[in-house]
Amino acid sequence: MFAGIDEVDWASMEHAYGPADDVPGLLQGLASADPAEREGALDGMYGAVHHQGDVYACTLACIPFLFELVVDPAVPDRGSVVELLTSIGGIDLDEDEIDEDEAEGAANYAMAAAAVSAGAGVFFALMADDDPGVRVSAPLALATLHGDPARVLTLLCERLAVERDEEVRLALVEAAGRLGLRHRSLTGPIADWLSRLAAEANPPGLRLAALAQLARCAPRSLPGDVVTVVAGLLRQLRSAPGEPGAGEVPEVREDPDGLADPDDCETSETSSCTAAAAHGEPEPAAADAAPVTLVGQVRAPAAEERTGRTAPWAADLLRTLHVGLDDRVAERTALLTDQLRSPDSGQRIDAVRMSSGLIRAWRGSYGELVRLVGEQLASHEPKLADAASHVLEELFCLAAPAADALAARVSADPGAWVKEWASGPPGLGSAVKALARLGDARALPALEAALERPEVPHDVGFAIGYLGAAAEPLAGLLRRRLSEVGLDEGAYDRASPLLAGLTALRAGEAAPEVLRVLRGAPEYRGEWLRTAALRALGSFGPAAHCAVPELRAMIRRPGTAAATEAAEALWAVDGDAGAVLPVLIEGLQAEHARERRSAASALGRLGPLAAVTAPRLRALLLHEELWLRVDAAIALWEVSGRAEESVPVLLAAWEKNRHVRVRVAECLARAGAAGAGSDAVHVLHAELASVRRHNAMDGGYGSHDTHEDEKLLALCRRALLGNTGKGPTT
Repeated sequence: MFAGIDEVDWASMEHAYGPADDVPGLLQGLASADPAEREGALDGMYGAVHHQGDVYACTLACIPFLFELVVDPAVPDRGSVVELLTSIGGIDLDEDEIDEDEAEGAANYAMAAAAVSAGAGVFFALMADDDPGVRVSAPLALATLHGDPARVLTLLCERLAVERDEEVRLALVEAAGRLGLRHRSLTGPIADWLSRLAAEANPPGLRLAALAQLARCAPRSLPGDVVTVVAGLLRQLRSAPGEPGAGEVPEVREDPDGLADPDDCETSETSSCTAAAAHGEPEPAAADAAPVTLVGQVRAPAAEERTGRTAPWAADLLRTLHVGLDDRVAERTALLTDQLRSPDSGQRIDAVRMSSGLIRAWRGSYGELVRLVGEQLASHEPKLADAASHVLEELFCLAAPAADALAARVSADPGAWVKEWASGPPGLGSAVKALARLGDARALPALEAALERPEVPHDVGFAIGYLGAAAEPLAGLLRRRLSEVGLDEGAYDRASPLLAGLTALRAGEAAPEVLRVLRGAPEYRGEWLRTAALRALGSFGPAAHCAVPELRAMIRRPGTAAATEAAEALWAVDGDAGAVLPVLIEGLQAEHARERRSAASALGRLGPLAAVTAPRLRALLLHEELWLRVDAAIALWEVSGRAEESVPVLLAAWEKNRHVRVRVAECLARAGAAGAGSDAVHVLHAELASVRRHNAMDGGYGSHDTHEDEKLLALCRRALLGNTGKGPTT
C-alpha cells in the first residue's frame, strides 16, 4: 500500500493551512489500527486537504491512495474513506456561474470529479463488503459518482432484496433517491419502485425511507394520505421494528444520451441518513489518549442524540420528507402536530426542531402546532423543554398560543431567568424572552430580577421594549441603575441595555441620568454610547428639555455623525426646524452612506418643513447604495407629499433586495392605500399571496426572521386598508 507516495512532491503543494508535506502522514494515519489516530487523520483530511469542500492539488494527489485504502479489507473504518472520496468527487459545477477568479478552483473540482468517477467501479464490490459501515457508504458513492446510473439502480434494487442490516437498507433507498434527482430519465422507474416499497408489507423504517426519497425526487407520486401513512409508520416504529423484506427490481430503460441534472433539491434541512451511520461509533480508546478532533466533536453529540432511540435514523428521514414536501405547509403542519402528540420524547424533540424550520421558512396557520410546542415546556426531559423554549423565543407574536405555558415555565424556574455564558455578558433565558416578546406582563418579575443583578443582561432593554406600557413600573429601576454606571471603558456594555429600556418606555423623567452619560461618555466606545443616549433623549420628546443646551452645542459641528444624531434628538425635544435643518442638509453630504441615510430619515420626519431639501434628496435617488436610495425616496415623499418620483425607486428596491421590503412597506402603510391597480398594489398583493417567507434562506437564518416577515405581512395589509388577498397566519 502507498507505493509511490514518497515520489509525490508534497512539499511543493499547499492545502488550507500551508505546505502539504504532512499529507502522507495523514493518509497513513487513515490506515492505522489505532482509532484515535484514524480519527485525527480524518480530521486533518477534512480540515486541511478538503477544507470546507475545497479541492487543492494535494487533494487530487491523494485520490489514488484513498482508493487503495477503500479496497483493502485489512483497513478499518473504510466507510469514512468512501465518504471522503464521495465528497471530493461529488461536486456539481454550474459552469455558467463560474467567474474568472474561480476558474482554477473549478478546474480542480472537475479533475477531482473525473478522477474519482473513473475509479468508482470499485464501489460495486463494496456493496457486499463484510463491513456494514462500508456497505452504508458505498450506495451513495455509486449514485453520486458512477457514470452508468441504470446499472447502479439495478444493483441497488438487487442488494435491497438480500441486505439484512437496517441502516444499509436505508442507505440503498437514499441512494435511489439521489439517482432520481441526478438522472431525470430514471425518475419514473425509481418513483415506481419507491412507491411499491412504501405500499407493500415492508418494515416501517424502510417504508418511511421510501416515502422520504419519493418526496425528494418525485413528490407528485406521494400518496394522497401521506400524513396518515407516515403517522402510522411512526406509531409502528415506537412499538416494534419489523423484519427486513425484499424489494422488487424495477425495469430500467436508460437513455444513453441523458444528461445529469444538478442535485439542487438538498438544503440545510436535508440530513443524510447515512452520514452518522457510516462513521458509526469510534472504537474504545483510553480517555486520556483520545485527541480532540472536529470529527469527534461532530460525532459525539450525534451519538448522544441517537442513544436509547428505537429508530435513531427516523429524524433524518422525516427531515428529508419535509424538504420534499416543500410548500405543502398544511400537510407538513399536520405531520408535525401528530409527532408532537407522540408518547416518544425523542420524536417530540425532532418535531419541535422541525417545527422551527417550517415556521421560519413558510407562512401558514400554526396556532395548534405552536400550542403543542408550548406543552413541551412542562416536559421532565430537559432537552425537550429547552428546545421548545428556543423555538418559541424566535416566534414573537406567533407564540401567543403558548403564552400560558411560557408563563408557567418562567414562574416555575427562576434559575433560568438569566443565562450565564463562559465568555461575554449574561443574557435573558429563552422562555423569558419569548414571554416578553408577546408583551405579556407575566415576564415583569423576571425582568425586574435581571435589572437588580450586578451585571445586567445585555438584552433586557429590548425585552422591555416589547412589553410597552406594561413595563412602565421598571422605569424607576432603570433610572437608578443608569445613575450607578461608572463612566469608564466598560460604560457602554453596562449602560446600553438600560438606555434601550428607557428609550422603549419613553421615560422622560430619566433625562438627567441620560444627560450625565451623554456628557461623560469615555473615549472607548464613546461614539456608540453617545448614539444610544441621543436616541433615548429623542424618544423622551419635550420631557428631555433639560438637554437642549447640550444638543445645541453638539449640532455646531455639522457634517459629523454626532451632529446629525443630535439634530434628530433636538427636533424631537424642541421642534426647532430652523436649527436642525442646516445640520441635516450638511449630513446629506457626509462621507459614509450610513450617515447620509440618518440625515435623510431625519429630514423625512420634518415633513413639509424640509421641503427645501427635495432637490438634494432627488439627486440621491440615483446613488449606487440601495439602502440610501430607499431612505432618500421615502424622505422625498414625506417632504414633498408627492409619490410619483419615490414609488418606482422603492418598488425597484423591493424586487432587488428582499431585506428592504419591511422598510418600504412601512412607508406605503404610512402613506395610505395606493391607487387601485397601481404597481404598488400589485406588489403588495403578490407579497401577501406568497407562501414562502420573504427572508427565508437556504443554509442559514436570523433569530428575528419570522418576526420581520410577520411585520411585513401586517404592513402590507395596512397599506391595502384590509384588502389582503390572504388570510392571517395565526
